[in-house]
Amino acid sequence: MRNGDRRVVVTGVGMVTPLGVGTEETWAAVLAGRSGAGTITRFDPSEHLCQVACEVDGFEPEDFLDRRAARRMDRMAQMAVAAARMAVEDAGLGDADLGPVAGASIASGNGGNETYEGSYRVLVERGPERISPLTLPSSIPNMGAGQISMQLGLGGPLVVPVSACASGTHAIGEGADVVRRGAAEVMIAGGTEAGVTPFCMAALDATRALSRRNDDPEAASRPFDTGRDGFVAAEGAAVIVLEEAERAAARGAEPYCEVAGYGLNGDAYHLTEPDPSRRGQVGAMRAALAQAGLDPEEIDYVNAHGTSTPTGDPCESGAIREALGDAHARQTAVSSTKSMHGHGMGAAGGFEGAITALAIREDVAPPTINVDELDPECEGLDHVIGEARPMTIRAALSNSFGFGGHNAVVAMTKVER
Repeated sequence: MRNGDRRVVVTGVGMVTPLGVGTEETWAAVLAGRSGAGTITRFDPSEHLCQVACEVDGFEPEDFLDRRAARRMDRMAQMAVAAARMAVEDAGLGDADLGPVAGASIASGNGGNETYEGSYRVLVERGPERISPLTLPSSIPNMGAGQISMQLGLGGPLVVPVSACASGTHAIGEGADVVRRGAAEVMIAGGTEAGVTPFCMAALDATRALSRRNDDPEAASRPFDTGRDGFVAAEGAAVIVLEEAERAAARGAEPYCEVAGYGLNGDAYHLTEPDPSRRGQVGAMRAALAQAGLDPEEIDYVNAHGTSTPTGDPCESGAIREALGDAHARQTAVSSTKSMHGHGMGAAGGFEGAITALAIREDVAPPTINVDELDPECEGLDHVIGEARPMTIRAALSNSFGFGGHNAVVAMTKVER
């Protein structure tokens, strides 16, 4: 066993994303290079300077929950439960496989935005006595994990990272560590977010982080391109089933990949900007490689954080070059799938961890779309532009870097059959 720890494999994937409700639909859209962005429909955006987002279409909570349970949840928890049910089914796990030996590590950057904002309007317009008793338990960020545990009967550890855009990757890394140390046999891990709401979108735009390419939403998310002007916010949920490798093998499960390493640290630099020295990002990648027992030359693919922001993309590009070495970085396939599904904030690492697991299993590197002119500051990497690339992926990194200087990276490797 690597470093004396138990090995952790991915045995199931569940996704509710702007590219589709379900893993197959989402993955097909990724391979096709389809954008999930459009003009906001979940509220009237006419007074907003940013009017584009990646929304989830066709999601019906009652396909996954009974009506009463669904009504007691915010949209972020509904999508989390849906993704978890799909992942558990994909993993071939039954009730007897869960219970006290299984837990959840589910991130959310914001919690129940729709509930919070709607309840605040009730407070202002109708007074404090009209606030629903469900307001607090529907809006707090831990309820994605809490509702999954209640709906699926998970009695094991519940972990809820809240670290802005790094939350989902922290959730996967922490979930894997729970299994490694023997505190659970199974962890459902990933992220959920439902922040396409008036207050959340206005607050994000006030930081000048969002794209205002309102006249061409599908081209608004353009990581590494010279014309990028900010990220496109997204909603959705994506989780993976993390399982102790020997247990998975004993029941005949076929893993997608192994979660072999996890690195995390802080920039200690700025509220919203990455440290231009790149020390934190480089350190997180190197820590993930070290725990995985991997040399930089063994990395074939990097799913970049790649938000489409003017400062973020060059900083990460330089960090990848430094962490992998200039020579190998030029041969390493790199893409940002945020160009298609948008920036899911607390769910982003869930989206990208799931997509990276699929990329390893299928031996296909997803593309970055909307790159018309590569920014010279982002050169020195083998960018997968426009079209998916069939290739052998032995090992990959999935990067997430959040406001406040939160850095998280997971290293995933192929499981030999």
